[in-house]
Amino acid sequence: MRDLKIPDQRHPEKARRADNPQPKKPSWIRVKAPGGQGYADTARIMRENKLVTVCEEAGCPNVGECWSQGHATMMIMGEVCTRACTFCNIATGKPPDALDVFEPGRVADAVAKLGLKHVVITSVDRDDIEDGGADHFAQTIRAVRHRSPDTTIEILTPDFIRCDPSVLEVVVEARPDVFNHNLETVPGLYPEVRPGARYFHSLRLLQRVKELDPSMFTKSGIMVGLGEDRQAVLQVMEDMRVAGVDFLTIGQYLQPTPKHHAVDRFVHPDEFAAYEKSAYGKGFLMVSASPLTRSSYHAGDDFVRLRDARHRKLGLA
Repeated sequence: MRDLKIPDQRHPEKARRADNPQPKKPSWIRVKAPGGQGYADTARIMRENKLVTVCEEAGCPNVGECWSQGHATMMIMGEVCTRACTFCNIATGKPPDALDVFEPGRVADAVAKLGLKHVVITSVDRDDIEDGGADHFAQTIRAVRHRSPDTTIEILTPDFIRCDPSVLEVVVEARPDVFNHNLETVPGLYPEVRPGARYFHSLRLLQRVKELDPSMFTKSGIMVGLGEDRQAVLQVMEDMRVAGVDFLTIGQYLQPTPKHHAVDRFVHPDEFAAYEKSAYGKGFLMVSASPLTRSSYHAGDDFVRLRDARHRKLGLA
């Protein structure tokens, strides 16, 4: 796993930021250290296929549990992001390499070796590429579909904000089963938390996916504990539903280093349960809201429930 204690090397743009204290985590979000044979086997397959995972790069707290079950979230297009979001631990700067044309095949090979029934594929932002990596996403989807035709595919994409709007069609035409793009936080916190992004652009991207393919599941998520209030979270839910989002995830923000955005507070599990109840009341087909919820956490099981919920809604169950 990457060293999380040297922010100056991974995040040069944060080097001059004042340190923010890192409060002690409450008991409900402490996890066991990763280990065991399943974890080792997953790590070996990732190394053999020369793949990057968001599990490691972002310092996900669930990596031990997921990898022990052979579930890893592939992160394509390199390990250096062109954005500088203050919540994120993925390395930032100028990506050193062009896209690897062999990467889609290696992802497909890893999915087959792991025997995944459901795979989540995400990426760094690549604002240095004309199409933002849209065609690379499409090639990866097709490669996995060819090698493992029974595997359902979930993608977690960038916002393609600097690209021609038509690049989104390239990704949608590749037919992932779930199109995920995270809003990450409430609009009022974007200037600090996601300075390179725009809330309504991200919302419109999700809406456009539904316009291009109404049958495609769309998914988005936010973190809490960044300084938002409950009313702002409920408004984000309303905005997502107007955009046709099917699946909402809400998880606790965890501060990677002292140079990152401060944790405003640790949200109690009871509040997450209340958010989940509100979200279902607003019409989401599937909601995952808990302190340890992440976009790809239990994504395979959640996809089955998502599909079943649609069938029930359409009277097909």
